[in-house]
Amino acid sequence: MPKKKPTAQFSHAPLRKEPITQTLKQNFMPYAMSVIISRAIPEIDGFKPSHRKLLYTMYKMGLLTGGRTKSANVVGQTMRLNPHGEGAIYETMVRLARGNESLLHPFVDSKGNFGKVYSRDMAYAASRYTEVKLDAICQEVFADIDSDTVDFTDNYDNTTREPVLLPTAFPNVLVSANQGIAVGMASQMCGFNLSEVCKTTVAYMKNPDCDLLETLPAPDFPTGGELLCERDEMRALYDAGRGSFKVRARWRHDPKEGVIEIYEIPYSTTVEAVIDTVGKLIKEGKLREVADMRDETDLSGLKLTVDLKRGADPEKVMKLLFQKTPLLDSFSCNFNILVAGTPRVLSVRGVLEEWCAWRRECVRRRAFFQAGKLKEKLHLLYALQKVLLDIDRAIRVIRETEEETDVVPNLMIAFGIDEVQASFIADIRLRNINKQYILKRVEEVSALEAELADLQDTLKTPSRIDRIITDELKAVDKKYGKPRKTLLIYGHTEEKVADTAEDYPVHIFLSREGYLKKITPLSLRMSGEQKYKEGDGAYLQWDGSNRDEILVFTDRQQCYKARLHEFDDAKASVLGDYLPSKLGMDEGETVVFACLPGADYSGHIFFFFENGRAARVELSSYQTLSNRRKLTGAYSGKSPLTKALVLREDCEMAVFTSDKRCVVFHTASLEPKTTRGTQGVGVVSPKRGQRVTDAKPSDRCGILSPARFRVRTLPAVGAAVKPEDIGEEQLTL
Repeated sequence: MPKKKPTAQFSHAPLRKEPITQTLKQNFMPYAMSVIISRAIPEIDGFKPSHRKLLYTMYKMGLLTGGRTKSANVVGQTMRLNPHGEGAIYETMVRLARGNESLLHPFVDSKGNFGKVYSRDMAYAASRYTEVKLDAICQEVFADIDSDTVDFTDNYDNTTREPVLLPTAFPNVLVSANQGIAVGMASQMCGFNLSEVCKTTVAYMKNPDCDLLETLPAPDFPTGGELLCERDEMRALYDAGRGSFKVRARWRHDPKEGVIEIYEIPYSTTVEAVIDTVGKLIKEGKLREVADMRDETDLSGLKLTVDLKRGADPEKVMKLLFQKTPLLDSFSCNFNILVAGTPRVLSVRGVLEEWCAWRRECVRRRAFFQAGKLKEKLHLLYALQKVLLDIDRAIRVIRETEEETDVVPNLMIAFGIDEVQASFIADIRLRNINKQYILKRVEEVSALEAELADLQDTLKTPSRIDRIITDELKAVDKKYGKPRKTLLIYGHTEEKVADTAEDYPVHIFLSREGYLKKITPLSLRMSGEQKYKEGDGAYLQWDGSNRDEILVFTDRQQCYKARLHEFDDAKASVLGDYLPSKLGMDEGETVVFACLPGADYSGHIFFFFENGRAARVELSSYQTLSNRRKLTGAYSGKSPLTKALVLREDCEMAVFTSDKRCVVFHTASLEPKTTRGTQGVGVVSPKRGQRVTDAKPSDRCGILSPARFRVRTLPAVGAAVKPEDIGEEQLTL
């Protein structure tokens, strides 16, 4: 008999149950806090941990004063502090580089292709092709780092040390733009002009209640542009630490070439986003005065060229571009900063307060460190003073000592000095034991004592520390300050530009299958019979204007909005535009009704459903403030739609059922609704298995005596329609 295969034995251990709150506390909260504290939110020095680790690595590599090195070399060295992969490290370097133009004052002096912040598709070169070093402004970042101004901590594997913060001599947190998305919170820091920030900080230290807008009028961006500045809005943003403002592109008109040149765009958009939007608008016929737009950016800087059609007004075209493209964009601010490990949304004044307090501590620690070094030096020089009194005795003590280890103890006994001083005396070279050398060194004592006294006075006097900080800020401003790049526009009023489409009368024809034709009166008079697809035919017709809006309703209770000028002028001999394709409808969606709402959206739409209910919805319910192209829930979907029509005035309606019954009622008996999805009220009570098949105004339904079918209360079953009730129906298109 064949042997049976052994079956696996599984131990079914009982599942451990624990509250969801405990799981979140043990697993999710540590991750969330790590992202908030160690990754996404900048600290008071203006840097995220990834920025700090990269710059400190470059500083330790000697790239502050030396020549450039390959970026790949820096990336590899940074992995000792930042173990998140070379791709993430290099992307951090790219954003800090001068070539990328992301910052007003970049920290990395770059050589090679680092892409551009204003381009989405311009990729930066690989790290093996580019070279970097620290920019000159980093001298103000690392000047005091070796003077115990900031704390150091172990790196992730405890093999080296790294700074917790960088002792920036200026409020970099306000100068460098920064953004980050953490868990449950985010930070969006806009950049300010360095010179304005330094002046504002000096003014704040002199008077904490000063008006910040006097010296810090608005943010500044490396891509320039024009900031539409309102003092009240900017003051509210400064006070709350949250808010938004609008930035638009700068442009010039070249009348000889007939083009508009855009040479600065908002910081929050890209060249490709602008070109894509303009191209779409041209294709849809919404920018009829623009022929084309192209990117002519070169080594001299950004340039987008807009080709104008003959006779186009450049001012009007730019207003349209600002209105419909990212050339005018909003920038949102959220001054969320880590202060002592705690995320806080600070006002601009609050940021200055926290930075000044932190910088005072840095200067105090630097003075204390320098005082300690002076004390150590003076301590050694005091020993030299004692030796100066009897140099020969010091030489004799050393010569008469048999063991080397006894030299220091014997000097300590002979001159009454401590071990450190004795070691210093013993280590003096033979050529330096002459009286001239020792006298020169001893003469330094008085100067060092005066310097030490000055440092100790600085530590005791807060006003002197503030004076040191303000002097450093003025020096930074003088050395690195630049004129602001973003122009401020005050008193701007946003003007909505009217539709540029030409206004002329048109006739609109809609077929049963959803083909729409827009025909001018002249073309209609010269044309023959309307052409339709086989099996298709006329459904609706209107007279309107080329600028009119059209509402298209579908079998899926959706309403699509469009302008007639978006459709090309056609002839009677063509099929027209297929609305499901033209309006981007969902797959399988078909047109059931359409109308021209008019400029004021006056009147009502009446929806008649198969179940006998009718809904009267105000046309204004479909009016939107924004340029929405699609509205969902355009009408009730509880029952299939039989008929829809627009009425500007109340009248009598005749509703027909499948069993040849009719109900005539006055539309005033239906209460208007503003809710588009209303189910309406019962008008007809169809018998079992029957449904509503049509609805028309009573004067156009072909019934000779509507009074026989008129009802007082709704819903009603209606009266049967006899052959003698029907006269010759009116012909309608």
